[in-house]
Amino acid sequence: MPSLTETPGVMSLLRHATEGRRSKTGGGGVFKMFKLLPMLSSGCKMVALLGRPSKTMLADKAVAVTFFGYRRGRVSLAIQEDPRSPPFFLIELPMLTSSLHKEMASGLVKIALESETRTHKKKLVEEYVWAVYCNGRKSGYSIRRKQVSDEERHVMQLLRGVSMGAGVLPCLSEKDAADGELTYMRARFERVVGSKDSESLYMINPDGSGGAELSIFLVRLK
Repeated sequence: MPSLTETPGVMSLLRHATEGRRSKTGGGGVFKMFKLLPMLSSGCKMVALLGRPSKTMLADKAVAVTFFGYRRGRVSLAIQEDPRSPPFFLIELPMLTSSLHKEMASGLVKIALESETRTHKKKLVEEYVWAVYCNGRKSGYSIRRKQVSDEERHVMQLLRGVSMGAGVLPCLSEKDAADGELTYMRARFERVVGSKDSESLYMINPDGSGGAELSIFLVRLK
């Protein structure tokens, strides 16, 4: 079975991201806010401050991407047409939220999801089983959620008015709080469809600067 770095589809997407979107790390993007997470005690104020989208953030073919999870638990990824619509792609990644925080704090992050199933009948985002890679390292496998859980619905409801931001949200119950604070990062991403078997998502920096600090690639093996 070919590895991520041996897969032509993934290599093509990574090359496009590297050559066409080079920029200095540590720009004025969402990552700067993400580094402030230890200082935040509640996401409510963040929601009020960050719920005013700019023209740059609402670019054509842009979608809302949210990473959320308890600090000592696994991180989930949700992709929506807009912050008020239900996710059309929702998956719990095989990596801890704290691990993703460290990757984001270090600089550029590239996440690749690779589907080994080829049915010809499903859209790419409708595939269920995905191999997950972060910055070239395989994290494991995940299964796309068919239904939204109460916890996930709670997060989506709290963030309905947020187009971009990072912070801490109120937990659904005291029992859930045992896994640490419920953190989130949301941003607008440019969605590029390469073919029926490949899509790329590039984070749109709120200051309008070039280069994506965070990129997501979805590939279905041929």
